[in-house]
Amino acid sequence: MTNNTQIRFGTVGVPQTTPGSGTVAAIEHIRQLGLDHLEIAWVRSVRVSDQSCADIKAAAEKFNVSLSVHAPYFINLNSQTAELMEKSDERLLMAARKGWLAGAKDIIFHPGSYHGQPPEQVYERARQKLLELTGILREEGVDVMLRPETMGKGAMFGNLDEVVALSRDVPGVAPCIDWAHLHARAGDGTFNSYDEFAAALTLVRDMLGDPGLHRLHFHMSGIDYSPKGERAHLPLNEADIRYRDLLQAWVDFDVAGTCAIEAPVPFHTSDALTIQATYSRLCALAAVE
Repeated sequence: MTNNTQIRFGTVGVPQTTPGSGTVAAIEHIRQLGLDHLEIAWVRSVRVSDQSCADIKAAAEKFNVSLSVHAPYFINLNSQTAELMEKSDERLLMAARKGWLAGAKDIIFHPGSYHGQPPEQVYERARQKLLELTGILREEGVDVMLRPETMGKGAMFGNLDEVVALSRDVPGVAPCIDWAHLHARAGDGTFNSYDEFAAALTLVRDMLGDPGLHRLHFHMSGIDYSPKGERAHLPLNEADIRYRDLLQAWVDFDVAGTCAIEAPVPFHTSDALTIQATYSRLCALAAVE
């Protein structure tokens, strides 16, 4: 990869500096920027033809850009009616099927809500649902990793323990760790130190083994929060997240994988480049120590 590190960096959605429109143009621009990854934001719906998927895959291969897909927001592994559950299943399956055709290996999704139910009960329902959905995809030959994302509010299913446990318990599932969400979820300014970041990576290693650290997918940004959790994503220069300490933990734990940046416009591209450059610098410093 171009940055000579173990983590490929990019943006969630088309970088706002992209000339033209569409995913193919975004892939070419990602490469021009010196980034390595694009997370395709199919967050409202998945309405893309098989031919468009083929064009996306060809562009990604041409420019050596890895791809992930952010599935629609309206997915809930704990939907409260059969009708809502069926619609949720279809959204995730469609994102996986089309993402696979487009060359994406990782399908990111918001896992759902507790709906006031005991977390243990919701976890078991989510586990069973993911066993069902990954089984369907395997039968279809859709070779992707479903990645439940850590969520930024305490009312939402998806704390770090839950997401990593699902990854341990269900073949074909791996975590999407959104570090800003974990900071916001705490609601009190914690989960924002090197020791806390290191503890999170230790949890991943303890539950998923060393290989679990070597194919991770991250989201990163600044974030605004209240005692109830996430309010909105922020640029790094307006946020309190200690991202240099976080990146140092990635270096120290020999993390590998991909990281997609969710900074709001007009900082979308610049924050991705800042995080990539900071990480590359820390890797270089570690190499000479």
